[in-house]
Amino acid sequence: MERNIMQELIAWKNMQKNRMPLLLYGVRQVGKTYILREFGDRYYKNTVYINFERMKIVAGYFDGELNPDRIIRLLEEYFEQKIIPEETLLIFDEIQECERALTALKYFCEETPEYHITAAGSLLGVAINRKKYSFPVGKVIIKTLYPLRFDEFLNALGQKNLVSLIKEHFEQMMEMPEEIHQELLYWYERYLYIGGMPAAVNQYMERESFINVPEVQNLILNAYIADMAKYTCDSESTKIRNAFLSIPAQLAKENKKF
Repeated sequence: MERNIMQELIAWKNMQKNRMPLLLYGVRQVGKTYILREFGDRYYKNTVYINFERMKIVAGYFDGELNPDRIIRLLEEYFEQKIIPEETLLIFDEIQECERALTALKYFCEETPEYHITAAGSLLGVAINRKKYSFPVGKVIIKTLYPLRFDEFLNALGQKNLVSLIKEHFEQMMEMPEEIHQELLYWYERYLYIGGMPAAVNQYMERESFINVPEVQNLILNAYIADMAKYTCDSESTKIRNAFLSIPAQLAKENKKF
């Protein structure tokens, strides 16, 4: 499915100067890996994809000297393909699992800016899992991928004409015809129920039914709770989980100071 952030990635690729490695933040299952791989497939000659959670051998390449040329050479040997400046997209996925790789982005920025490097990470993991090494402040471009907006939701469900109508009426400050307004309300109600997580939207698209959507939503929520426990001790994770589960009740109160 098309995401608006693709245009920002294209603009980053086309930067003539001051291009730094790009770090894509976002919650789990929001589509970070998908959009970066799609970006690489569309706009680069080849893509080298590294998942630090699964590729422990590759993560070990960052234990030694953080010399970009050395790391590039090791990656070329491991993946058996050339990494060509301007033509190869490097994707460092689950970068929160390798602190040294996050720090290495600084040296890629300073010493080898000709390489196009993107990284994706869970915001929770990147923010908390900092034990020994510093974050490359000022040496990376940070973008955040959010769940699908309403226009992205409409595009995914084949309603591009409605997106065009919304933009047209908004830009020209025209009153929306009642029949179009009612059709948009129809889709907006579905958007409120399904939400913008790609897996839930895909489930609705495949079945054209709401039946299995809550199951997918609950799987995502359970994954978030598991992620919270991953980055803290047992006693703290219980408090965090209770705070997280209390959000609906807190937002239902008249006093919104939560």
